[in-house]
Amino acid sequence: MGTGPPNGRHDRVDPSGFPHREPGPINVQRYQHVPAYAGIATFLGLPLCLTPEDLRAGGVEVAVVGAPVDMGSGHRGAAFGPRAIRSSDWIMAHTPSALMESDTRINPFNELTVVDYGDAAVDSMSVDNSMEPIRSVVREIVEAGAVPVVLGGDHSILWPDAAALADVYGAGNVGVVHFDAHADCAETFEGHLASHATPIRRLIEGEHVPGRNFVQVGLRSVLMPDDELLAWMRRQGMRSHFMAEIDRIGFAAVLDKAIAQALDGPEYLYLSIDIDVLDPAYAPGTGTPEPPGLTTRELLPALRRICHETPVVGIEVVEVAPHLDPGNTTAMNARKAIFECLAGLALRKKGIPGPSYLDPIAAGLDEPPET
Repeated sequence: MGTGPPNGRHDRVDPSGFPHREPGPINVQRYQHVPAYAGIATFLGLPLCLTPEDLRAGGVEVAVVGAPVDMGSGHRGAAFGPRAIRSSDWIMAHTPSALMESDTRINPFNELTVVDYGDAAVDSMSVDNSMEPIRSVVREIVEAGAVPVVLGGDHSILWPDAAALADVYGAGNVGVVHFDAHADCAETFEGHLASHATPIRRLIEGEHVPGRNFVQVGLRSVLMPDDELLAWMRRQGMRSHFMAEIDRIGFAAVLDKAIAQALDGPEYLYLSIDIDVLDPAYAPGTGTPEPPGLTTRELLPALRRICHETPVVGIEVVEVAPHLDPGNTTAMNARKAIFECLAGLALRKKGIPGPSYLDPIAAGLDEPPET
């Protein structure tokens, strides 16, 4: 990975001139109830942490961090994805205490300590130089005992994100569940090793994640994988579920297979969600849309289920390109995907049994008493 530019561009601001404060999360909301279009744009209005000391002092369990890089993509614009995911929702208020996941009737913020951790110090001129700062900030979160939720940016960030998890939990001890229309296993992309088309190749060749511990769902690109790349993927032992398989046996059956495969070996899991796994009807604001894809009614409960039923220690949502996003649809669905993941983590923390838990009233299993 790149070493970053000289002259301290990635160094933190010297805090010695700041007013003294005790370490811990900082509440940046002035009012009790804040609409999504108001206030300071942290994720869902969550408190802000700036240092690892803040994370530790606050007992933070989940930290949302941006990785606003898009130089690894053919179609630029995903660098604005983290800001859009944080701030551009028009429905979900920036009042975490008021938010409930409707299928399970759980408020993840009542169960988990969740904060916003700002953005990684990406180099706006170089995807290569951005890899190490992203890896460092994700590792910082993990070493503080929290689950990183990384907002992309393009899918090049899977390389530093998953490598950071392997740094802490051990190479080969973290598997990846990867929702995507594209295989992202190319040797290079237009001559570059670091790109949105190559992160899985980098992780396997770097021995961070064995090929058999990559589980892919939703592949359907008209370009990749070609026969040569598909043969390479199979030699690595990768488990790849194409849309053709989903059409043949149904999404529920494929999800059952993917969860079983994800738990085949690794002690921990990283969840990588490329928003283009959704059909363009649900995610038009992405650089490489590919019809036909998953629906939100398929993807969102699947994410919640994986985070509930498996040992997920990190999550990323990538490739939101807001300048291509009429009606804010893609950013809204990306934000809801993260919310469903948080609900799953909360269910797991509470010890609620699976599989596919639903609140009895929401599921129509508990009828109201007769009057």
